[in-house]
Amino acid sequence: MPITVAITDDHPLAVAGLQNMLSSCSHIKVLNTYSNGAELLQGLEAEQPDVLLLDVLLPDTKGPELAAVIHSKYPKINILAITSLDAPVHVKAMLRNGCKGYLLKNTDVQTLIHAIEEVHRGNEYIEPSIKEQMLQNMLHFKKQTSIKKPSLTRRETEILHLIIEENTNQEIADKLFLSLRTIENHRFSLFQKLDVKNTVGLVKAAIQLGLME
Repeated sequence: MPITVAITDDHPLAVAGLQNMLSSCSHIKVLNTYSNGAELLQGLEAEQPDVLLLDVLLPDTKGPELAAVIHSKYPKINILAITSLDAPVHVKAMLRNGCKGYLLKNTDVQTLIHAIEEVHRGNEYIEPSIKEQMLQNMLHFKKQTSIKKPSLTRRETEILHLIIEENTNQEIADKLFLSLRTIENHRFSLFQKLDVKNTVGLVKAAIQLGLME
């Protein structure tokens, strides 16, 4: 029996690329593809794959939230996050919410197939480069004697200031001449780095950590 796979990604080229990479693999079959979380949840009601390739950032929901719902409702589905986000904070968020693997979109065919096979067996698979980064972060953290500020990019710091000034996502996008999706992605990254769930928590954490100085 082939390993059945479903792909969820809002970028058609990414979906096509994954399908093409798996097309020559006789023991892996792509059942369905979805472009957002709502489509995925509706499709899973009719048919569940063995492995779900899930993008971390979708237009209608965030990966960790969606993974948690799927893991709770369909525990037999092995979720493999596939994304361009390589920060350990994103990996931890996905693994905490039921994912068994984390893979970058620039992976090669052999690694993709190996990752699918591993999570299908019930094992955990994390991109080697990310695993090494997580190990280094863990070793570095153990050496710390006090809480340190999270490392924010210049853009994240700029957006954090605008959020605290009570600007909406659209207002921030307009002020910085960026797309709404880009602002949403930065907001999501800030939530993960500061380990908060909403804007109130974000503001509180920013003040406590002295990020507004």
